[in-house]
Parts: sequence; structure tokens; C-alpha cells
Amino acid sequence: MSARHFGMPVPEPLDKQRTRRQFARAAASYDASASVSREVCSRLLERLDLVRMTPARILDLGSGTGVAAGALAQRYPKARVLALDSCLPMLRQRRCTRSGSERLRAMVMGKSIHDLCAEFERLPVRTGSVDLAASNLALHWSTAPEAALREAHRVLRRGGLLLFSTLGPDTLQEMAHAAADAGGRTPVHTFTDMHDLGDLLLHTGFADPVMEMERLFVTYARLQDLLQDLRSSGALSAKAGSPGLRTPRWRDRLFRRYEELRRDGRLPVTLEIIYGHAWKPEQGPRVTADGHAVVHVELPRRR
Repeated sequence: MSARHFGMPVPEPLDKQRTRRQFARAAASYDASASVSREVCSRLLERLDLVRMTPARILDLGSGTGVAAGALAQRYPKARVLALDSCLPMLRQRRCTRSGSERLRAMVMGKSIHDLCAEFERLPVRTGSVDLAASNLALHWSTAPEAALREAHRVLRRGGLLLFSTLGPDTLQEMAHAAADAGGRTPVHTFTDMHDLGDLLLHTGFADPVMEMERLFVTYARLQDLLQDLRSSGALSAKAGSPGLRTPRWRDRLFRRYEELRRDGRLPVTLEIIYGHAWKPEQGPRVTADGHAVVHVELPRRR
């Protein structure tokens, strides 16, 4: 169960510097290993088919090499897209891999994707200036998700939309089991539950949150291939205090325990994907005479 402070989830401490280093090393190889990210991004943006809006300014939070930013620019060709990420080499990689036709199309339209290197928790964006804030598989890298959601709420205009995907608690459960020590400690991150995220959205001022969850199952012939994909995409453990290098004995035990999970000749990997969206209300909360805000709360339905 999630640790809580005043009813809100307390995130697991992550090492920001290690996270940035891992993504910086993976910048050149990320796109080749990002098939899951592209698939989840496609499923996330399909939800915009049901939304009637023509955003003029879009913020892609945790843009990486620009998978979501490019798709949003194509969907809304008249919009200005801000691609924000804390890892500068990842942002630069988007410019390196951008095709000539994409650059020409941006020049003809007079629009382009603008890079912004900054943290989720402190956005260098004007208050109320964004129509749509989107984030694909990035929120779980925030060391302070409540602060990140508050910042997203701040920069959105009244009636603006937040749309995101992130990882849920069952993600990499096989790896967590195989890598756990005698005390149950594992280098695999502890991801926030869907219902806790729904609570956070309400707590940070969003309205009408809708939360959905699905599980994706991927298989590998060899554990080395899974580890290589994690390394190439920068998705290695960034737990604060967790050792970066492991002994050969630890590695042998990991391989042996994961082999016990092999089914039909393949090694399973579970990914729990959480999708969410919520609105910044058109009106602020009603305030009583004694200064208390009155907020209508409707919790997301549990499946």
C-alpha cells in the first residue's frame, strides 16, 4: 500500500541526477527502443477524438525525443507546441532525428515545436497560458507528483485540459520479484496507484478526473534483451540510495529467478498503463465568508 501524508501519496525518493544521466546516455538509442512509448502515446492521443477543442498552445510534459510533441503538432497544425524535458540531450535528439519534410512543413506553416529544458515541478511557463497539457509515460519520473500537477494546473487556462499516461504499480512486477533481496527490497520503482492519482488531481484543483487502466504484456526470449531495452531507453532504476553497479553474484541470482517465470519459451513482462485526464475548472472554487474554499469532489470509479 502507498505511504500517505495527510491523505496524499508520498512518492518514493528518486535521484534526479541519476535519472538525467541515464536519459542523457540513452538519447541516441531511445527512439529505437521506444516502441511501447509510441504505442501508449497513440492510445493516449486517441482520447482527444472525443474532446472538442482547438488548442492554440500545447505543453508536452516530459517530451523526451518528441514522440508526443510531434503527434500533437500534426493533430493541431496551427498550435504552438512546447516540448519540455529536464534532459537536454533528449531534446536535442528530437532536432537531430527530425526529417527534412517535417522541418519544411514547420517553416511553411510558420510554426514549430519549441524546446524547453526544465523540471515538471517548476515550469517556466506563464500562468494560464496553455490550452492543453499532455504527458506520455513521464509523470512517474517526477520526484514530487503533487507539485508537478499543481504546476500543470497553474499554467493551464480556465477550461484547459490535462491529459497523461503513466505507469502503475504492477509494472515490471516480474523483475521486482526476481531482483528482490531477502528483506524484500528491490531496485524496481514503486509506482503510484490509479486511485491515488485521481485523488491528487482533485487535491490540486482539477475537476471531473477520468482514470483508466490497462495492462500490456510483453515477452522476451532472453533477459539480456529486456535489460538492454531498459538501458537503451534510459529506464533503469533511479531509486535514491540504490547501488548503480551490481555484483556478478547478484546478476546470476536475478537471471536464475527470472528463468523460473519462463512460460512457453518466453520471459513475461507486465506493464500497467494508467491513462488520466481532467479539466481546470472554468470558475474558481466558491469561497465562504470565513475564507474556506468549497470544492465539489467526485472520486473516480473503482474497477
